[in-house]
Amino acid sequence: MKILIVGGAGYIGSHVVRAFLDKNHEVTVFDNLTSGCRENLFAGAAFIQGDIRTPDEIDAALSQGFDGFIHLAAYKAAGESMVEPGKYSVNNICGTINLLNAATAHGAPPCVFSSSAAVYGEPQYLPIDEAHPCSPENYYGFTKLEIERILGWYDRLKGLHFAALRYFNAAGYDPAGRIRGLERNPANLLPIVMEVAAGMREKIDIYGNDYDTPDGTCIRDYIHVADLAEAHVAALEYLVKNGKSLTVNLGSEKGISVTAMVETARAITGMPIPAVYTGRRPGDSANLVASAGEAKRMLGWKAHSSDVETLLSSTWDMYKKIPKK
Repeated sequence: MKILIVGGAGYIGSHVVRAFLDKNHEVTVFDNLTSGCRENLFAGAAFIQGDIRTPDEIDAALSQGFDGFIHLAAYKAAGESMVEPGKYSVNNICGTINLLNAATAHGAPPCVFSSSAAVYGEPQYLPIDEAHPCSPENYYGFTKLEIERILGWYDRLKGLHFAALRYFNAAGYDPAGRIRGLERNPANLLPIVMEVAAGMREKIDIYGNDYDTPDGTCIRDYIHVADLAEAHVAALEYLVKNGKSLTVNLGSEKGISVTAMVETARAITGMPIPAVYTGRRPGDSANLVASAGEAKRMLGWKAHSSDVETLLSSTWDMYKKIPKK
């Protein structure tokens, strides 16, 4: 298939590109390179530098004709979204509308959308399945949920089928070491832990140690980015074969606390990784663990590389290469 991967030079996007190339698909990357890295552009994929906020640029890209497209172009820092909602509105929501308008103008190829567990908000029960009520607690999660709703209307009105993949916590790097560029300005736990281990930061702040969890710190479901990438391939194949939309969770179905993750990172890296407990961060839930049964049932997918040791070791393999200052 001929695939357009929007945001394909980014952290998750580059792994998704790699997964499609490994399946011998014809891949074109569309990225503005504000957070994506040129180092993550593979020789086997074409590249278009452009921005979904500029309608003419994404329209010109989709006019080339594609069998499907992957939408990963979004700002994703939950904390930042609470203080800069306009930035997230323009890029995530308006940019998506530009993308969908261009897609429907050029045959309405199916879309695999990078959604998020942030659409759920504070869990009413665990593990969280797709039937769980959606009530985002941060503006980033709101944008993802709004995009899912917009996709639903474009499906009804324009025949654009989609797969909304609700990620839990993406982490890790390609175990084969084929991704060269590190994530820029990371806001998630694992890369920050590794920046401390690599000497790029002095310490890690752990936001809150008074949650109703065994050690008082938040529990999250971490999923290896290589597992995520495989799910995108499976989701597009499902759309092409079945011609109907779906929404599924992607998670490991296992939770680990922030403190436990830091302690395991110390053991794997051999570094002290200083950590300081500080106040809770607005919008953080105590415990988020996925039920991924629907992804297994509908896509034949499950996480294979999302054990804590693989998550940490594959990330450390990237960060330990950074020259010490």
